[in-house]
Amino acid sequence: MLKVDTGLDVVTGAFSYSGRAIADRLVAAGRSVRTLTGHPSRRPPGSAVSIAPLVFDDPDALAESLRGVTTLYNTYWVRFAHGDVDHDVAVANSTALFGAAHAAGVQRIVHVSITNPSVDSPYAYFRGKALVENALATSGVPHAILRPAILFGGDGVLLNNIAWLLRHVPVFAVGGDGRYRIRPIHIDDLAALAVEASTWAGNATVDAVGPERPTFRELIESIRSAVGSRSLVVPVPHLVIPLVSRLVDVALRDVLLTGDEYWAMVDGLADTDAPATGTTAVSTWLADNRNRLGRSYANELERHFR
Repeated sequence: MLKVDTGLDVVTGAFSYSGRAIADRLVAAGRSVRTLTGHPSRRPPGSAVSIAPLVFDDPDALAESLRGVTTLYNTYWVRFAHGDVDHDVAVANSTALFGAAHAAGVQRIVHVSITNPSVDSPYAYFRGKALVENALATSGVPHAILRPAILFGGDGVLLNNIAWLLRHVPVFAVGGDGRYRIRPIHIDDLAALAVEASTWAGNATVDAVGPERPTFRELIESIRSAVGSRSLVVPVPHLVIPLVSRLVDVALRDVLLTGDEYWAMVDGLADTDAPATGTTAVSTWLADNRNRLGRSYANELERHFR
């Protein structure tokens, strides 16, 4: 348990996934926590987190909500373009947030990014993440950048929905040989690292990754074994996967996997040689959660847009 400290911190999206894990850890440590959110109705009953609106188009109001804050934990981003919000908008919004933090005198920003971002990336997600990192670097606020690849644990979507499919479909397609590797980190390990990063001196950028580095095929086989699936895992040409994903999206009224997400994983962008910063092994977690994993489908569009 962290030392009790009654200072004020702000977490963007504290009622969502990574933001909730960070906020819960801060509250348990005795910190006062405020969230900036566009979804106040998601507040869990009995939550100790106070609420301020996430108003990117009102810099004065945004700065006022950050005044007196020790650390801003930023988890804001968009996974895919939807409606009038795309990655370019998310970059502009993030830049506005950092500007407001500087104007308000925020002492430090801990920002959640992604492994292997690049302004030259062909993938909008990774290119946008790199542009946000650049905006933070020029914001004038001391900061730490955490770069996770794939998150699991809690009410995470990705591994749960893979398990759901493996429980329900007779055949599960894997693109190519499936040997592209990933570095998943447990959501609680990411939250612990984020809180720790608030105490670091100076600016820092760290890959936030777990202790295991399975290939995608190995991960699918591990999930299949954990949930007792009889689904046949078969390799298919890479080009088939985005087509199948779109068909599944229509059937589920959701976005299961974007083309950019798939090709970025194949290109190795969910992998890194960096030392582990998390301690929870995904293989152990799968075994411990075999009975509940994939019992229901987690709809991303319903969670964030409907």
